[in-house]
Amino acid sequence: MRRHLLTTTAAVLLAMTGNAFAGMEEAKQFLDAEIGDMSVLSRAEQEQEMQWFIDAAQPFAGMDIKVVSETITTHEYESKVLAPAFTAITGIKITHDLIGEGDVVEKLQTQMQSGENIYDAYVNDSDLIGTHWRYQQARSLTDWMANEGKDVTNPMLDLDDFIGLKFTTAPDGDLYQLPDQQFANLYWFRYDWFNDEKNKADFKEKYGYDLGVPVNWSAYEDIAEFFTGREIDGKKVYGHMDYGKKDPSLGWRFTDAWLSMAGNGDKGLPNGLPVDEWGIKVDENSRPVGSCVARGGDTNGPAAVYSIQKYLDWMKAYAPAAAQGMTFSESGPVPAQGEIAQQMFMYTAFTADMVKDGLPVVNEDGTPKWRFAPSPHGVYWKEGMKLGYQDVGSWTLLKSTPDDRAKAAWLYAQFVTSKTIDVKKSHVGLTLIRESTIQHESFTDRAPKLGGLIEFYRSPARVQWSPTGTNVPDYPKLAQLWWQAIGDASSGAKTPQEAMDSLCAEQEKVMERLERAGVQGDIGPKLAEEHDLEYWNAEAVKAGNLAPQLKIENEKEKPITVNYDELVKSWQQ
Repeated sequence: MRRHLLTTTAAVLLAMTGNAFAGMEEAKQFLDAEIGDMSVLSRAEQEQEMQWFIDAAQPFAGMDIKVVSETITTHEYESKVLAPAFTAITGIKITHDLIGEGDVVEKLQTQMQSGENIYDAYVNDSDLIGTHWRYQQARSLTDWMANEGKDVTNPMLDLDDFIGLKFTTAPDGDLYQLPDQQFANLYWFRYDWFNDEKNKADFKEKYGYDLGVPVNWSAYEDIAEFFTGREIDGKKVYGHMDYGKKDPSLGWRFTDAWLSMAGNGDKGLPNGLPVDEWGIKVDENSRPVGSCVARGGDTNGPAAVYSIQKYLDWMKAYAPAAAQGMTFSESGPVPAQGEIAQQMFMYTAFTADMVKDGLPVVNEDGTPKWRFAPSPHGVYWKEGMKLGYQDVGSWTLLKSTPDDRAKAAWLYAQFVTSKTIDVKKSHVGLTLIRESTIQHESFTDRAPKLGGLIEFYRSPARVQWSPTGTNVPDYPKLAQLWWQAIGDASSGAKTPQEAMDSLCAEQEKVMERLERAGVQGDIGPKLAEEHDLEYWNAEAVKAGNLAPQLKIENEKEKPITVNYDELVKSWQQ
């Protein structure tokens, strides 16, 4: 049904673009056809915002502008519905390309290296914030909005309403990217199975505590063991789901904050300092000084090695055998098939696909049989650390794009993130970026069918989920090292310790090259002298920090669970 509506609306808007006269008539048709009251703004305010876009776009009417993003539901909606609408309303012809996430980064890299203007704007992950700040090839939006882009910056933009700006702000205090879509990695579990009286009684008898949302990895492990092989509704089920194929998507599985959940790095939100969840350490000037424990980093420290060991143990013991050979996209739909009890983390971008009518995990009334909850943490984790990952796809303007083209693209970026449009767009893609949208009455009404997603985003817990931080000096170069190293551990070619030793060494080789080349100036890497783990741990403790932590002999801590309904009540209080 949603796909049919998208197609119908797109057809209406494409018909509008055939009209030579862009303006308020086209804007009203769009508001009638697509927005209605699905907005935080009144109709009069919507028309006021549209009139601003019409007026600001006049100098650029007739231009052909190209922008790009990865292919997810939110961006499909922008490309198929919002881009034609923007063209009809403003006269600026927008081509919004959809390609793979890796391809977006590749195009961005090529434009940065060649200076050739491939795209006029990119939606790329805020994980690149450290890269953009250090290379200084992306425009500071703070400067842009105050100077060259002032005449095309929407007075109704309301930056304070965006929930992800701290993720797209560099250590210099400037904003480099504008969030377009945002989603978290959360714990997913079968609420119906966890509330089944026999399951609860059997679990309590076996483990001596209540079946509930696991607060720590110790409890997660017990729950995984309990459900694996258990028969429910005539089928043998599994206590865990994951994926392990040596493929680029395996890298995301770990750079997306897996190590932070174990307790790698230092305290600090949105990211640990001076050591982040990748294990990269920076000095007081935000210069990366190392990744290996030998330089004060934590990529191959006890917490990181423990995180990889647990990943391997759980997949082997508690997940379907096929998971070992799956990629990210192949494993994603498996929990919806009804044989998985819990998953340590699931991207909430999959929510729309998990609530479709007729799925084994959806009730007849359309409510889900599952829920999202905060991720459990490992034995090295301490209060005050981040607890998981949020993806924040964000608009980025490169300096190699001519000013007039950047201005026209910036208008489109603001259009698709505007208050007029954001509530409707968020209902389509469920990738929330604005506080006003999260609090909108339509999401209160829809919340029971979204399995805890809205409750999470309205809770104080959400600040513990954040993207890759500013310690990473060159995301494209470093991120690709992860899947190769982890793949060696996943295949059994290396032990977890060997894999992480190799990963940190490879990361330091890249940093060394950056340091030698001097391309990032006085905010680029400057590698530290080497010492042993005990030395760096003592230095960290002396400075009031954590990383790298020493090995904890008994990594199976006391398991703790919490009742999901009580947890949600505590958020609301």
